[in-house]
Amino acid sequence: MIGIFDSGIGGLTVLRTLMEKLPGYNFIYFGDIARVPYGSKSHATIVQYTLQNVDFLIQKGAKMIVMACNTASSIATEDVVKRFDMPIFDVITPAVEQVIKMSKTFKIGVIGTRATVKSGIYERKIKELKPEANVYSVPCPLLVPLVEEGWLKKPETTMIIKKYLHPLKVRQIDTLILGCTHYPLLKKIIQKKIGKRVNLIDSSVTVAGKVKGFLEKHTDVDHLLTKNGMTRFFVSDVTPQYETTSNQILKRNVHFELVNI
Repeated sequence: MIGIFDSGIGGLTVLRTLMEKLPGYNFIYFGDIARVPYGSKSHATIVQYTLQNVDFLIQKGAKMIVMACNTASSIATEDVVKRFDMPIFDVITPAVEQVIKMSKTFKIGVIGTRATVKSGIYERKIKELKPEANVYSVPCPLLVPLVEEGWLKKPETTMIIKKYLHPLKVRQIDTLILGCTHYPLLKKIIQKKIGKRVNLIDSSVTVAGKVKGFLEKHTDVDHLLTKNGMTRFFVSDVTPQYETTSNQILKRNVHFELVNI
């Protein structure tokens, strides 16, 4: 199975794209609802949660891991790679590779949680590939709670997004990285407020493409993965709103198994 985890509901956007690109594969998803959001937690806590999540997925049969959480990817990827001997995919590297391909002016915006922005991971990785790039990052701490509450079309959400994006509009960026897997659920509003000339980089799409390309090249790993179209959903907590939004994202009724990590 392919194991996927996120701090909350946003990782389901990654799972949805993976299921589209890899039909028939088995997946196991863990949403750490009880401890969301990760973006406001300390470095040590994020690493601890991430390692626990990966260990849980492996115990359940995962043969490779997709860290469908930008905060965990920005803080804990090195720790995960050191501890677990299997293919590990973060959501940051594929997004960076895509932005280098797409940006023409290399005035690049990044929105993410406080922890992701504070880590400087996007700027560091972008400048490794394109030293002359200008990277402007803005923390958007309210967006994850708004998505988790299902406030996807509320006027308050639109107002907050507009305020967060204003500094990036002033910088006249041509490409914007959605540095949190919750943000694709707000993509239409973000596109409208940042302007149609700005390309959006959706990490759920880029990491799914990366996983598919890896499996095509590494048949030895692909052979380890079961393929009978089954997906299991585990959560550390569940609410009626989470169930409703999850069903909307995946366009199916989802059965969640409650676990205590």
